Amino acid sequence: MARLVEVTDADDPRLADYRDLRDTQLRRSLEAEHGLFLAEGEKVVRRAVAAGYPPRSFLMSPRWVEGLHDVLEAVDVDCYVAPEPLLEGVVGFHLHRGALASLARTPLPAVADVLAGARTVVVLEDVVDHTNVGAVFRSAAGLGVDAVLLAPRCADPLYRRSVKVSMGTVFSVPWTRVEDWYAAMTDLSAAGFRTVALTLAEDSVDLADAVVGAERLALVLGTEGDGLSARWQASADVRAVIPMAAGVDSLNVAAASAVACYVAVRR
Repeated sequence: MARLVEVTDADDPRLADYRDLRDTQLRRSLEAEHGLFLAEGEKVVRRAVAAGYPPRSFLMSPRWVEGLHDVLEAVDVDCYVAPEPLLEGVVGFHLHRGALASLARTPLPAVADVLAGARTVVVLEDVVDHTNVGAVFRSAAGLGVDAVLLAPRCADPLYRRSVKVSMGTVFSVPWTRVEDWYAAMTDLSAAGFRTVALTLAEDSVDLADAVVGAERLALVLGTEGDGLSARWQASADVRAVIPMAAGVDSLNVAAASAVACYVAVRR
């Protein structure tokens, strides 16, 4: 069972995993160095632990200890307990869901393992906003997509903001990063997927038409603003667009992913 440790000092060195959560650059460095990530809120903490990520420690206000009793009972780590004002001093903002867990990252699976048995996948190229990445995962999970692949420069799905926005679905949807950005589209085609690039290119067809008859399908979405690279657009099997009303050319990548997933899984 987790050891309950009362904390009275916001500068307690044992709370290093939880400091300065608003400093994105610092957190990236710290989390990469120590191979950790954070889960925030009871549901998300539960889902992270249930997915098999090993807890390093917990940090919460007293009112959450009872609600997470079953989770704490099953692990052998410290659970730091502190009043909410002290928690705010540690993390740098008010925690609406006053429970956090620091968990160890596990090795990413191979692309082939993630794609094994998958019928519909989402592929993201250089989506750098953590909120958008989390939203894409939530749509993928909710609409029945089998897996998500990320280009090397995509934002980290295990960053706290991504995890929170996804409501912990980053722990339930299989995902990994592509090994070779340049050949990603051709590799997916060789694996039996029809690669459909969401783009405003002149030869783009209606998304609903692009997915018809595809046994295995990869929906490919690009970075905020510029969209997909010329390489990925050119090497995809089909270029497709979500038809828009007059005066609007496209949707935010998170919204577009939700529409695309809905259309794709019902093809």
